[in-house]
Amino acid sequence: MRHGDMTQKITRFLERVTEVDNESQLQTLVEHFCDIYDLEHAVYHAVSATGKPSVAFTYGLEWAVQYEQQEYWRDDPVIRGAYTSFAPLDWKRLDWTTKRSKQFLGEAISSGVGNQGYTVPIRAPGGQFAAFSANHKSNDDRWKMFRSDYKSDVLLAAHYIHQRAMDLALTDPIPQLPDLSPREKDVLSLLGVGKSRGQIAERLHISEHTLRVYIDTARHKMGALNTTHAVALAFKSGKIVL
Repeated sequence: MRHGDMTQKITRFLERVTEVDNESQLQTLVEHFCDIYDLEHAVYHAVSATGKPSVAFTYGLEWAVQYEQQEYWRDDPVIRGAYTSFAPLDWKRLDWTTKRSKQFLGEAISSGVGNQGYTVPIRAPGGQFAAFSANHKSNDDRWKMFRSDYKSDVLLAAHYIHQRAMDLALTDPIPQLPDLSPREKDVLSLLGVGKSRGQIAERLHISEHTLRVYIDTARHKMGALNTTHAVALAFKSGKIVL
């Protein structure tokens, strides 16, 4: 049975979600989540049915810029896991063994990202994809207690935030994305399920240079900000199935 104070935490937060009436307030919402649950960081990221990204995070802006400039979304085990799993992800159980992911993790922690994390992938009607993460710096025993007490709260918060964000985006017109070639669809589908560029090139019997051409042309056609955005847009529009 949940303790009364534990129940009050999620009740207070969900009440706060209902008060959000514009997308700019999503940032305040994730900050409020951290305050209620005594977490260092929380992150919500989604791309709406219109292709418009919604992002709210408590990490430092310097780390966010570094993450994009270094294209760490290519090697982030959390992103890969979220694209390939419907179940919540405990970061410690993900594969951090590659050289690039180890480098990424070391720089993330040096930039203030906590060593523990819990991510809820969200797949909603209309093909929207999103993820919500709770992040903290603590030992394994303390984080195990947090997950035991609050994993259902994180799940509820994730879906309530996403639903509110999508509700606020409903008035946007749905864009008509251009057609992709069969090879471009193959490439984005394989990227979406976490395959590396080397694995994709080998599977499709093409060079990595040719692979990059397919990725770049698909991104250009859809006006995607990066490869992750291109995969999300293609998935949401029904052009690929993950």
